[in-house]
Amino acid sequence: MRVAEFDTGRQAFARLRAFAQRGAAEMERCELCHSVVAPRHPHLLKLEGRRLICSCDACALLFSGGAASKFLRLPSRIERLENFRISDAEWESLGIPINLAFFIKNAQDGTVSARYPSPGGATESWLTRETWGSLVAAHPLLQSLEPEVQALLVNRVGEGRGPTTGEYYLAPIDLCYQLVGVIRKHWRGFSGGTEVWQEVESFFSRLRSGDDSAGE
Repeated sequence: MRVAEFDTGRQAFARLRAFAQRGAAEMERCELCHSVVAPRHPHLLKLEGRRLICSCDACALLFSGGAASKFLRLPSRIERLENFRISDAEWESLGIPINLAFFIKNAQDGTVSARYPSPGGATESWLTRETWGSLVAAHPLLQSLEPEVQALLVNRVGEGRGPTTGEYYLAPIDLCYQLVGVIRKHWRGFSGGTEVWQEVESFFSRLRSGDDSAGE
């Protein structure tokens, strides 16, 4: 099954928005055992349909070993890559039209797709094996990217507008889709408007401070 069958940014955002809109009286439940879960709880990737689902800690633990299963547990750790930087030339070779994107690796064939936020959700762009291979050769750390459930999240929005070298994270894919939701919610007009970029900065500011609820 190919990554192209993964939830689109629109679908993922719709699910995250539904989570956020549930009132206190309507408690979220594990989609496997139906027990009530805490506001912050694990997520699983259901490989059939590439769908994100809520899970309790006990059910999530069943899928933490990486064994063959129809579910994969999303990692909880967010790691900022302090000594990592993609050069302007390398970024241009990826063919991504904006300076904000995340990259997900397919578990079966090793191909990689880039997803970047847009007013309509997450736009997907496939990288050639040669392009991704060249990037991995220059940055061996990318070999550790966990397929399907972990992304390389890149924020180079400030580059060209001030003294910055960009920000790079290894992050669970649900966090990346929270960012997609933030942009879709606040985008105005053709260029997005001032508010959306302030919200993007606020999202990454929380990540820098170690707050892993950046998109909530």
